[in-house]
Amino acid sequence: MRNLSVVTQFILLGIPNTEGLETMFFVLFLSFYIFTLMGNLLILLAIISSTRLHTPMYFFLCKLSIFDIFFPSVSSPKMLFYLSGNSRAISYAGCVCQLFFYHFLGCTECFLYTVMAYDRFVAICYPLRYSIIMSHRVCAILATGTSFFGCIQAIFLTTLTFQLPYCGPNEVDYYFCDIPVMLKLACADTSALEMVGFISVGLMPLSCFLLILTSYSCIVFAILQIRSAEGRRRAFSTCSAHLTAILLFYMPVVLIYLRPTPSPWLDATVQVLNNLVTPMLNPLIYSLRNQEVKSSLWKFLHNPSFLPEQL
Repeated sequence: MRNLSVVTQFILLGIPNTEGLETMFFVLFLSFYIFTLMGNLLILLAIISSTRLHTPMYFFLCKLSIFDIFFPSVSSPKMLFYLSGNSRAISYAGCVCQLFFYHFLGCTECFLYTVMAYDRFVAICYPLRYSIIMSHRVCAILATGTSFFGCIQAIFLTTLTFQLPYCGPNEVDYYFCDIPVMLKLACADTSALEMVGFISVGLMPLSCFLLILTSYSCIVFAILQIRSAEGRRRAFSTCSAHLTAILLFYMPVVLIYLRPTPSPWLDATVQVLNNLVTPMLNPLIYSLRNQEVKSSLWKFLHNPSFLPEQL
């Protein structure tokens, strides 16, 4: 019976050291959230509605937009709910769901960025075999694989966290349920689990980052072999948006999970960047630096009822 939790709900205290600023943060975060949803939805609709964009690159970008809609939705609605003056309580099951879906969506995006780097590697290094290598079947397998392994990682991390007994304090010094803050509330020694979680959370992004780095090393080498200055410019332009998005995604992960000494206020600030700002910026990054997306988006906004067959 000692392993059974007696805590039935947790209290989210929000971002540390921000008492009295709830109204300002509510307006700010609501604006971020709305822009995130609208931006990714527009990118999604622009890609779906244009047959010219029905290629592997945009297929993966479409999936990224879907996950960028759901990723901030894990923590933002509850945060906005209590910032507007409502209850800060979250049920035990709700806390489990928050942690699971946060890491499921986050890990899947991590794998997805790796797959997108591989797609750019094939497109630039093997352009004549691109359609054969990145066939519809391969794309479907890669897309399914990212979600499958993201789910496995999330199940492992969630089980690791909530197999601990929670029988004492239930105040979460954060704005959503995440591994570091939940381990602080456990009524057991968590040092071994913290090490396992640290290795697990750190090893997966590091492995993906090394694969991305390998892909882009080959891409840069291939681009430098292009004789045409215009060809090099177009190739670099195609990859620059992806590289920018990768940096925005990985920097918060490193700052939050791989620092030896945690800082609640810094972690919360970086998480806001990771949960709200980065998903909001991704549509701008991919649309402003991509003429095909801008063209399709422009057509969609001026004639949203058109069908793909009309292009």
